[in-house]
Amino acid sequence: MSMLFKLVSTILIVIITNGCEPQNQKVKPQTTQQQVGYLRLPLKNAVNTVDPGLVHSERDIELVEQLFLGLTDFDPQTNEVVAELAQDWQIYDDGTLYIFYLRQDVKWLNGDQVTANDIVWTIRRNIIPKTDAPYAHMLNILKNAAAINQGKITDTRQLGVRAIDDYTLEFKLEHAASYFPALVSLPIYRPLPRKTVKKYGKDWTKPENIQTNGSFMLAEWDKGKRINLKKNTEYYQADKVDIPQIQYTIVHKDSLALAMYEKNELDVVGGQIYLQIPPRKISKIKSDPNLRKDIHSSPYLCTYWYGFNTKRPPMDNLLVRKAIAAAIDKRTLLNATNKSEHILTTTFTRPPVFGAVDSNEDMGILFNPKQAKAWLAEAGYPNGKDFPEVTLMYNSTKENQATVTAVKTILKHYLNIDIEIREFDFASYIATLQQSDKPHIFRMSWCANDYPDAHNWLYEVFHPQKGINWIGWDNLEFANAVERAAQISDPEERKQLYHHAEQILTETEVVIVPLYFLNTQYLVKPWIKNWYPMAFGGQHIRNWTLR
Repeated sequence: MSMLFKLVSTILIVIITNGCEPQNQKVKPQTTQQQVGYLRLPLKNAVNTVDPGLVHSERDIELVEQLFLGLTDFDPQTNEVVAELAQDWQIYDDGTLYIFYLRQDVKWLNGDQVTANDIVWTIRRNIIPKTDAPYAHMLNILKNAAAINQGKITDTRQLGVRAIDDYTLEFKLEHAASYFPALVSLPIYRPLPRKTVKKYGKDWTKPENIQTNGSFMLAEWDKGKRINLKKNTEYYQADKVDIPQIQYTIVHKDSLALAMYEKNELDVVGGQIYLQIPPRKISKIKSDPNLRKDIHSSPYLCTYWYGFNTKRPPMDNLLVRKAIAAAIDKRTLLNATNKSEHILTTTFTRPPVFGAVDSNEDMGILFNPKQAKAWLAEAGYPNGKDFPEVTLMYNSTKENQATVTAVKTILKHYLNIDIEIREFDFASYIATLQQSDKPHIFRMSWCANDYPDAHNWLYEVFHPQKGINWIGWDNLEFANAVERAAQISDPEERKQLYHHAEQILTETEVVIVPLYFLNTQYLVKPWIKNWYPMAFGGQHIRNWTLR
């Protein structure tokens, strides 16, 4: 055990053990358990809506996935786009025109066919300002969408979507977008039962009114307490759906969800969407002869990283950024903060997202304290001498506090520089991130909540003009690479462009320090077969079975 590890662990012991149960408290052993004939799942907070055009949170999207079909979906093994409501599509006009061919055996609960006209009506409804759809910006790739959403165009017939016939749908785009087939999987593109919405208005999603087309239907909604779904016998693959009913229960605390699982009141816990297994409980669960059989580790498509405010000295100096990146001992950091289940990284986009750098490729800045000291000396600060005051900001959680404290200790140990730590509540933190004079370094995480393509990571986060760009960075070569990757359809060329962009971001310019890719833990009862986790977009419960 290194002296640094001992030092970091000693400093963090109060932080990471605060609130933990006494060590002699054990997880209660399970008694003989049986399945009850339906699926029982927890959600941490009440579902706000099941209207696909208005959903925003992961729990709302989880319900939409069970109730409504998207034009496309994703293969759970490869994350490649696959057909769902659309059975095929073709690309024309250098990638600016898409034609989707719909299945002809998809129906609403009342027996009406789901048609291209339903999708056209839905997208027109979702883009108008009056609807106030949270994800309306995901429609902006369509011709005239942004202008309609801003009220500059009032005729929605000018929107880049039309029905060629009942089962053929045309999209005209503002510019070529190779990721468009992934984009149309989002709830904002999913067809609504237009007759029902028009008839009942805001009440159309009540169980007695709602019309759906997915593998399940809404049977009961006791707001704030539970939601029950039952198998949709009108679903076009109903014969393949094994689970007859899903009972979602609102459970506000992670510890309570775990206790309910132990008492056989829940079938799955974890993975963020079904609450989180308390990290302090993992080692106890793994030592329990019954529970350890149920635990599964799965990639959570998120990256935990630190960004540099490249507009503030000394972070405008490449050598300083490289020195800090090379000095952070990530292995010690993960071990000391009890995050050893996560995966160290030197790049940003998390595999298996399309365009991510493979884990066996060398890219980014590796831990190298000798080189870090040399870079800092070359920058004019030998052994940290005369290094200016630098602030690291983070939003207030115990996990973040433990990490920034460890980083402060590590940088003092290897570079002899002092980092001031500033804590913000979440609202203040987000507001501060938007400011050009924000602190020199900030902590952040990014997750593939929308679709598994590097465009959703590299372009949308770091493009100098069109991305979020918290780091205040303007690099023409990077911008050209991600713009080109967004416009071409050849997958191999797109991968090469994204790899080049990653190299600029994390190795050539070193404007961020990726720390680790997140994994998440599930507890799954042994009678749930064919279970697999989806990192975003809702779970494929239609493919699970109870045996």
